[in-house]
Amino acid sequence: MQKRTPKEILELIKQEEVQFVDLRFSDLFGQLQHLTLPAYELSEETFEVGRGFDGSSIRGWQSINESDMLAIPDPSTAFIDPFYSDKTLVMFCDIYDPITYQRYGRDTRYVAQKASEYLKQTGIGDVAYFGPEAEFFILDSIAFGTGGHFAFWEVDSEEGWWKRELPSSGYKIPNKRGYFPVPPLDKLQNLRSEMVALMSQVGIHVELHHHEVASAGQGEIDIRYDELLSQADKLFVYKYIVRSVASKYGKFATFMPKVLPNDNGSGMHTHFSIWKNGQNTFAGTNYAGLSETALFAIGGILKHGPALTALTNPTINSYHRLVPGFEAPVRLAYSARNRSAAIRIPMYSTSPKAKRIEIRFPDPTCNPYLAFSAILMAAIDGIQNRIHPGEPLDKDIYSLPPEELANVAQLPGSLEESIKALQSDSDFLLRGGVFTEELLSIWVESKLKEINELRFIPHPKEFELYFDM
Repeated sequence: MQKRTPKEILELIKQEEVQFVDLRFSDLFGQLQHLTLPAYELSEETFEVGRGFDGSSIRGWQSINESDMLAIPDPSTAFIDPFYSDKTLVMFCDIYDPITYQRYGRDTRYVAQKASEYLKQTGIGDVAYFGPEAEFFILDSIAFGTGGHFAFWEVDSEEGWWKRELPSSGYKIPNKRGYFPVPPLDKLQNLRSEMVALMSQVGIHVELHHHEVASAGQGEIDIRYDELLSQADKLFVYKYIVRSVASKYGKFATFMPKVLPNDNGSGMHTHFSIWKNGQNTFAGTNYAGLSETALFAIGGILKHGPALTALTNPTINSYHRLVPGFEAPVRLAYSARNRSAAIRIPMYSTSPKAKRIEIRFPDPTCNPYLAFSAILMAAIDGIQNRIHPGEPLDKDIYSLPPEELANVAQLPGSLEESIKALQSDSDFLLRGGVFTEELLSIWVESKLKEINELRFIPHPKEFELYFDM
C-alpha cells in the first residue's frame, strides 16, 4: 500500500480508469464492512467531510436514535481490489460523529491510532512493530446449523486423513503431519501462491508461505513486520484475499482457531518490538540477546496475559485451541526457542535489528486493531513499572512434573474466564485514553451474550455420552 495524498488518489483514479471506490472499515469485532461509490463521486472534499452511513446497523455501534455516522477515507491505505470485475479502488476509513465531528469512540481503528500516539507520549519509543502469523484452513465443504431440534457441523477436505475410501488416499496427509511435505501431499500450493501474488500486488510484503501441521488444508502466509496501524490494516486485507481466492475455486477459508477436534488449531503467533530513533529498544545483552526494556515488556504481557486473551482470543472457539497438554501455549512463561511458552524469543538471527519477542497465544479471530493495541499497552505498563518476568522456562512445558507445573501460571480456560480477567484488570488499557470504559463495557456485554447463547444448546457429543444413561 503506497502512501498517497487525496490529490494523488484522484490522479490515480484517472490514470487507472477506476470506475468505483470502495470505502472499508471494521465493526467492533473485526468483521470488515464496505460501501461503494462511483469514482466520480469522490473528490478532495470527501477526504474532509466523508460519506454518511447508518451506524445503527453495524454490530456493537450506535443506537437507532443516533444512527448517522461519517466514513472518511485514509488515502495512505489505497489499493486496487484484485477481485472486483469493475476496476475498484479500496481505502480504509476513519469514523466520525457528524454532529460533533469528533472521532467515534467505538471505531477500533481509532484505538490503534491512539495506542501508537500514546507510545510516543510515554517516551518509551516512537514505533511499535508487529508481525502476525495468521493460520487458516482451506476446506472443500462446510455445513453447520442449530435449531429447535438439531445442532450439527461437518467439514470436508481433499487432504483429509479420514477420507481413506478415495482412490487418491495414497496422497493423504496423515493426522498432524501437515508440516510441511511437498505436493502431491500438499494440494494447496498453487492456491497459497496465488494468494501471495495478490497480496504482493496490493502492497503487502510476504516473506513465505507453507502448509501447516493439521492435515485438512491448514496453511500459513507470513507477512513482513510493519507498524501497528498499517499492519492491522494489512491483516484485514490478508484475510480478505485468503477468503476470496479460496471462494474463487469453490473452497472455503476459515480463521476459526479450532476446526477439527483431533488435529491442530489455528493460532496467530505475533512478533513484536518497540523502536526509538531508528534503534531497536528490545536488543541488548541480557537473556537471549534482549534488553532490560524487552524483559520488562515481557513482564507486562505475562502479568496481563489473562485479560489480554479477552481481546487476542475473543471467541468461545478460541479456548478449544488453548487446552493444556497440547501444542497450544497456555502457560504464562517465556523462553528462547521453546514453542511451548506463551512468549518465545526467536533465535534465527544475531542482528540487533531482528531482536523481537513472539507472543504465541493470540488467534486470528481477533480484531487486530484491538489485539495489537492491547499487547502494546501491556508492554508499556511492564516497562513503566519495571515488571520483571522472572526466570525463563527453557524446559519442555508439556513434560514437566505436576509439582513443577503448578508454579507456572496459566491462561484462562474459557472465554468466560478471560472476560472476568478483563473486568478485574483493565486499568492498563485505559491509560492515555487509548481504550475507553464504554468500549470495554460494550465488548464485555457482547461477549457475555455469546456465552449465554451456547448455554441452552446441547452439544452433539452430549448425546453420545448421555442419551442412554
